[in-house]
Amino acid sequence: MAAAFVDTARITIVAGHGGHGAVAFHREKYVANGGPDGGDGGRGGSVVFVPDQSMSTLMDFRYKRKYTAQPGMDGSGARRSGKDGKDLLIRVPRGTVVRDAETGEVLQDMTNVDRYVAARGGRGGWGNQHFATPTRQAPRFAKAGLPGESREVILELKLLADVGLVGFPNVGKSTLLSVVSKAHPKIANYHFTTLMPNLGVVYVEEGVSFVMADIPGIIEGASEGAGLGHDFLRHIDRCRLLVHLVDVSGSEGRDPVADFDAINAELKEYSPELSQRPMLVCGNKSDLCFDDENQKRLREHVEALGFEYFDLSAATHGGVRELVKKIAEKLSTLPPVKVFEATYVPKMPTVETGTGEVSIEREGNEWYVEAPWLEHLVESTNFADFESRNWLDKQLRQAGLFDKLESMGIQDGDTVAMYGLEFEYER
Repeated sequence: MAAAFVDTARITIVAGHGGHGAVAFHREKYVANGGPDGGDGGRGGSVVFVPDQSMSTLMDFRYKRKYTAQPGMDGSGARRSGKDGKDLLIRVPRGTVVRDAETGEVLQDMTNVDRYVAARGGRGGWGNQHFATPTRQAPRFAKAGLPGESREVILELKLLADVGLVGFPNVGKSTLLSVVSKAHPKIANYHFTTLMPNLGVVYVEEGVSFVMADIPGIIEGASEGAGLGHDFLRHIDRCRLLVHLVDVSGSEGRDPVADFDAINAELKEYSPELSQRPMLVCGNKSDLCFDDENQKRLREHVEALGFEYFDLSAATHGGVRELVKKIAEKLSTLPPVKVFEATYVPKMPTVETGTGEVSIEREGNEWYVEAPWLEHLVESTNFADFESRNWLDKQLRQAGLFDKLESMGIQDGDTVAMYGLEFEYER
């Protein structure tokens, strides 16, 4: 049984936590007061996406939804730094677009890159060797490692095809693909025979070939979620050229001109840009026409709109060679496969160090303080150590936080809360 085709997935990625710095002192015979020599913590592992040419779906992400990189190791004595955490490599099909789940913005298109770091590991904490000063020669505290980045992302596979076959169900798209390539899509005389996109490589002549995609049939309302077309319209986003197949045989009692206009309307509704993509139009099943009126009407309508028209019988191979040659000719003049530019702009902290604006909200005698730099400061403090707490107090004073609180009316005994830390304020 063939594996299911999965082309979207939502996962959570968490980079590794940085290792903690060590509190240690040099111990050696005949060496008095060796001084602090605690090593730094290792950096946490990052989460890295890697394109894999052998993968064709996102099936691997159907059941596993959370990916966590290895944390950094803690530092130790003798100034030994902790080992860095190992990066977590997540393999995805080439052509996958990585989006931020919260904003929907593009983080990276995995089409023409070899790797993308989606979440960076946390920085390792400093050992106590860094905190020695002339007045504090034996610091008994170190900095904790910082947490790694974490985010929810949406993986969206967009097929890498030069040509996309579009049209209503059962118009002969799969038959055409099977004729011009070595692909073997399922072919039957009922709607929605094709339940997933199929790819085939079309060889025109030596040195000339292109990739063609058979997209499941589109119906009216597809852009709003009707039928299968809504799920797979994304796969023609990259196509440089569209080949629109229309059934001109009248075997199902449909009007080919109305069908052509309906599909174009759905493409425009889904993406105005896609509706402007170069297109060739084929009146297929011409071998079943007992009256050429439909062919004539469709040709006149299509050519009046500026499109090239071809009579085609994919089943009997009539007109197929001429169509393939025209596709190759058109592709030679078109730009390469579309690559989606990153649009995500990360939320930058107000400041990188302990100065700048903070958000302070008051509720009675409780004060809630927030600032990006403050979160890092609190997370890197060892509250079990007296000197480490004093060091935090000094950083907050130098940043002007206490002056700002006093200017806003804070009183002794009021509670200050910041990122899980609560304390009573005293001047």
